[in-house]
Amino acid sequence: MQCQTVLPGTECTFWGKQGCIFTGGSCQVVVENCEGCERVVDGTIGKVCSAYPAPDKKWTAGICNFATHVKVEIKTEDLKVNPLKASKKASGGGGKKK
Repeated sequence: MQCQTVLPGTECTFWGKQGCIFTGGSCQVVVENCEGCERVVDGTIGKVCSAYPAPDKKWTAGICNFATHVKVEIKTEDLKVNPLKASKKASGGGGKKK
């Protein structure tokens, strides 16, 4: 259904027949960590997140998974592999047969 209060005309999963069913009955304004995110839009109460109504809760456990301005680097370690052992593991014939 479409929001009628904070972001009028925008599709919202928290809008029901009785109005906004989110805790507090409305979206909450963004926190400092959200500055620079593409999902921040201007609503009737100020800047709000277009993806989640409580941005401060998304940042309590670490990086918000909706954040477009934060890049996570995945570190990979280069391991030296012995080609002889790797071929034995791949063939499945590592042990002696009786």
